[in-house]
Amino acid sequence: MASLLLAVIYLSFISLGLPDALLGAAWPTMSQDLGAPVSWAGGISMTISAATICSALMSDRMTLRFGAGRVTAVSVGLTAAALMGFSIAPNYWTLIALAIPYGLGAGGVDAALNNYVAIHYESRHMSWLHCMWGVGALTGPYVMGYALSHGQGWPWGYRYIGFIQIALTAIVIISLPLWKARRRPQTTVSTAASDANGEPRKPLGIKGVVAIKGASEILLMFLCYCAIESTCMLWGSTYMVMGHGIGKAEAASWISLFFIGITVGRALSGFLTMRLADHQMIRLGQALILAGIVIMLLPLPHHIGVFAGLTIIGLGCAPVYPCIIHSTPAYFGEENSQAIVGVQMACAYVGTMLMPPLFGLIAQYMTVDLFPCFLLVFLALMVAMHESLRRKRG
Repeated sequence: MASLLLAVIYLSFISLGLPDALLGAAWPTMSQDLGAPVSWAGGISMTISAATICSALMSDRMTLRFGAGRVTAVSVGLTAAALMGFSIAPNYWTLIALAIPYGLGAGGVDAALNNYVAIHYESRHMSWLHCMWGVGALTGPYVMGYALSHGQGWPWGYRYIGFIQIALTAIVIISLPLWKARRRPQTTVSTAASDANGEPRKPLGIKGVVAIKGASEILLMFLCYCAIESTCMLWGSTYMVMGHGIGKAEAASWISLFFIGITVGRALSGFLTMRLADHQMIRLGQALILAGIVIMLLPLPHHIGVFAGLTIIGLGCAPVYPCIIHSTPAYFGEENSQAIVGVQMACAYVGTMLMPPLFGLIAQYMTVDLFPCFLLVFLALMVAMHESLRRKRG
């Protein structure tokens, strides 16, 4: 039964990743069809992230009341409904409205499942869980590229993913009895419902989380990581089109290299975590991200630097996010982990909400060629915060 539940959790994370890269892959075409400036993709991304932040901050309270299984089922269903709405949206402002349920659904899945796996499963499962996100994120651009290259248009790209999400919602609903059966293992005190004294636990809230030593560093790490990842997702295709003259449909497919890097990297990370600690995996990922940025800056022929650089950045991103989350109960205690993971998700999506729109303005009013340098700034800050966390909590 535990293995079956883990399979359902993996499928849920595939559903989380499926729509994440659609907007970036389709935006060069969508912006023309909708008559929207290129920088307006940031408005949709910002709205999704704002709703995700709200959902993540409520995750501690919602999971305490309803359980991780129900929160996941409702969240996947919200995302499915929003994607079907995207596929029939007549204008930009409709997309903005639909971004709200999209973000609420994404935040619910992210916070509930990350903490559940961090507590109940080993580090390798966290890496493979996020590998499943990569499978979804990798599939999304291919689906959108197929729809664009076959003349079906971007609405069908969203529609295909919406159908998949509906099926996954049904699977999660059917699996709800499995979540109840695995509410807590053996005799460990329930971190979802009790504090260290066995009393019913109350939500910590943002102030309670920030007051914990080392929390500020790990929150900033999440912000920086998601700034890098989401900027690559949203603007990678545009950087290829506007900065290197690659065709729109081709760029929509080539951006999948970034997600190939993440997906393959997380599959490999699951095995590496059997030999390396979480903090060592994070440092390895940071070094690979740096290498990918440097390669993107090299003047290599036939766009090799862009393709190879994005792939290596994806490989570097692979272990960072899951290993930070998996280390959270060890750093801060299981009784605090759901609250901290929820605020971590919120801070992560602050990075997702603010930084891609910021780069959109840089691309529109300065040059899209600053894309690698933009990533480098946030990598440097993420490294500094990780080393500070290790000094305080390591």
